[in-house]
Amino acid sequence: MTLSFNAKVGQARLGRGLRWKLLTPLAAALLLAGCATALPPAVQNAGVPVPAAFSTPQDQASWTTAAPAEAQARGAWWLAFADAEMTQLVERAADANTDVQTAAARLAEARALLRSADAQRMPQVGVGGGVARQAGANTSNGLQPATLVTAGLNLSYEVDLFGRLSQASQAAQLDADARAALLQSTRLMVQSDVAQTYLQLRALQTEQQLVQQSLSAYCDTLRLIQRRFDAGDAAELEVVRMQSEVSATESEALGLERQQATLSNALAVLVGEVATGFVLPAAQGDVRLPVIPAGVPGTVLARRPDVSAAQASVLAAQARVGVAQAAWFPAITLTGNGGFASPDLGDLFKWSARSWGLGALLSLPLFDGGQREAQEEGAKARLEAAVAAQRGQVLGAFREVEDQLSSLRLLQGQATVLGQAVQSAERATHLSDVRYRNGLVSQLELLDARRNELRNRRQALQVRTAQYTATIALIRALGGSWDSAPVAAG
Repeated sequence: MTLSFNAKVGQARLGRGLRWKLLTPLAAALLLAGCATALPPAVQNAGVPVPAAFSTPQDQASWTTAAPAEAQARGAWWLAFADAEMTQLVERAADANTDVQTAAARLAEARALLRSADAQRMPQVGVGGGVARQAGANTSNGLQPATLVTAGLNLSYEVDLFGRLSQASQAAQLDADARAALLQSTRLMVQSDVAQTYLQLRALQTEQQLVQQSLSAYCDTLRLIQRRFDAGDAAELEVVRMQSEVSATESEALGLERQQATLSNALAVLVGEVATGFVLPAAQGDVRLPVIPAGVPGTVLARRPDVSAAQASVLAAQARVGVAQAAWFPAITLTGNGGFASPDLGDLFKWSARSWGLGALLSLPLFDGGQREAQEEGAKARLEAAVAAQRGQVLGAFREVEDQLSSLRLLQGQATVLGQAVQSAERATHLSDVRYRNGLVSQLELLDARRNELRNRRQALQVRTAQYTATIALIRALGGSWDSAPVAAG
């Protein structure tokens, strides 16, 4: 089917009406642009009510709030534990950990996309040239083939009347801000993982020393009972019972070695090294347990980089809704070119062969099958998802702080009670050993006393390790260091 339009028929009658019809879409677009309203501002903290204070015991000071400070330096919070080996491992992981390297690469990518978005708002300049062989009515030789050589400079610039390019650049900037915050969050996560893994490994080493001490005591008792059995002063049941205790304790020691190997391999990966051959030097002393002072946890929303990243993601999604809405308005591009055109290569750069042109292009899609509407709905849906994710991040931040505050308070009570239990168990073991050597009690009573002592000492060590873990988890929940507050030894 061939469609034709005779431009001469009715030209006088349709000329003015046709011009108005052609200008109607542009006038409507300009009217819509004038009536367009700005997007509502993003709700701070995703609408989550911020409590004035966290749940704390009545005898402690109330917690305070602080202004946003996501860009504030976190500080070397791990120095508060006063362990040189842990400090070295944390600093090694800052550069060599693969998760940190991945987050840094994604930040670099986001910043490159920002530069690309900003470049769209600048004039686009390029050079071009070409050689064409053509024939027809438009050539100087009529139907004879002719060669046209061109060389020139091209310039184009899109007028951002409706903010499409500026909002796209703003969204890219917010994406880069979110990536920067996520890099900070990844570093904090890696630092805390290294510290927790290191302290757990040290705790296992100490626990193994306790088991080895018990094993040595059991072996000494076994030799004593064996001599008494050989002399006919002890029953075989006592020998077999002690042999069973020695074997069970050896099994516990091997289990602790297995756990140490697993944690050592995990620590090697965290610091970016091969697990094979990775050896942790022996501990030089006890690790100090820092006490986080009151008045800090209210800064969680201002200090946590993941919360800041969620906020930036919401703002970026909001800006992209504006980009999708701006697609309904016309795009105006100014163009210009200048150069030379000549049928002879030798005359190409002569002044008489110069040529230039200026133009303005207007683009306004009238029917796209619902594509722009679908893109706007998709942008709004992504904004809703970002707001929900931010709300979940904020709620999770409060939960994590409350969890660790409760854990530290209860663990402190456990540590006090278990300290008393260890002292009593040590005294009971000593008295039972004296009475057993004097023949006043049976071997079973001595074994029970030693088991109780070992169990209490190991429980006390596990609670101490849990205090370290909860302290680091609270530091992570707070978003890093607690500023310049004094650190007291626990």
